[in-house]
Amino acid sequence: MAVANEMGAITKAFSGFGVDEKSLITVLGKWHPEQTKSFRKASQFFIQDERLFERWIDKHVEQLKIEFLRFKSAVVLWTMHPWERDARLIKDAVIDGQKSTNVIVEIACTRSCDDLFGARKAYHSLFDRSIEEDVAYNTPGIERMLLIALVSSYRYEGPRFHEDSAKSEAKTLCTAIKDAGDKNPMDDQEVVRILSTRSKPHLKAVFKHYKEISGKNIDEDLVADSSLKHTVQCLSTPHTYFIKVLDAAMNPVADENTKEGLTRVLVTRADVDMKLIAEEYHKQNGVELAQKIEQMVKGNFKEFLLTLLARGDQLKK
Repeated sequence: MAVANEMGAITKAFSGFGVDEKSLITVLGKWHPEQTKSFRKASQFFIQDERLFERWIDKHVEQLKIEFLRFKSAVVLWTMHPWERDARLIKDAVIDGQKSTNVIVEIACTRSCDDLFGARKAYHSLFDRSIEEDVAYNTPGIERMLLIALVSSYRYEGPRFHEDSAKSEAKTLCTAIKDAGDKNPMDDQEVVRILSTRSKPHLKAVFKHYKEISGKNIDEDLVADSSLKHTVQCLSTPHTYFIKVLDAAMNPVADENTKEGLTRVLVTRADVDMKLIAEEYHKQNGVELAQKIEQMVKGNFKEFLLTLLARGDQLKK
C-alpha cells in the first residue's frame, strides 16, 4: 500500500503546473531498482516498445523540461533590471509572433513612459536593433501600425486634459468601431493616434464619453482577443486585464504561451500594483489569488510565486 501511495505521489509530482521537488527527493531517492521498475510499468509517462523496452514518452519529457525550468525562469526574470526584463519579454513575444502580441501591447500600455523608454534602450543594448524595427518586420498585416505606435509612445503623464478633445475623440472612436463596415479599426490612423499618444487621464475621459455615446464600454464593442481590445483594456482597466491573464494561465488546458502569463504578471507587478490586482481578483472570483496559486501550482515555483505575491502587502505597510 505504501508503495502504491508513493507511486501516486510521484505521478502527481510530475503532473501539472511546476514540479513538486520535495516529493521527488523524499520518494525517488530511497526507491530500490524494483520499485523504480514498477513505477515505469504502471506510469502514464512510459510506454513499452516492441522490444519490451520501457521508455519515457517524448511529449512528457519535453513537458517535464518546461515544468522543471519554471522556477529557474521566474528567478532569472525577477533578478533582472525591469528594463532588461521587459526588453527580453518583448523579444520573446516578437519571436512567437501572432501568439504573443498581447505581451507587446501589455508592456507598451501598462508601463510608465520612462520605463517603456528604458526598455527600448535596453533592447538596443541587448539585440543591436530597435523594438520598433523588430515589431515592424515580424508583425504581419493589420496589427503592425498599432503595435509600432504603441511601443514608440511617450505619453504625457500629468493630470491635465481637454474635455472637448476627449468628447470629439470619443465620437471618432465610436464611428471607427461601430460604423467600420468591412474596415478594421486598427487600420484607422485616427484610432491608432488616439490610443498611442493620449495620456491615460485623457483616455479615461474618452472612454467615459464613448460609453455615453455608444451605450456600451468600448471594449465590449471590440473583437475578443484582438490587439485593439487588449490595448483598450490595458489602458483603461489594467487590473482587470491582468486578472484575465492570470485566469487564462491557470486554466488546466492552457497552452504554454498562455501559462507563461502567470510568471510574467507575478514578476513584473510584484513591486508595482500586485496588492490591487490580488484584491480585485478576490472581488471578481470569490477566491484569494494566493489560494488559487496553492491549488494549481507545485514545488519551489509555487513558493516563489507566493513570496512575490506577499510583497504587495509588505510594500503597503
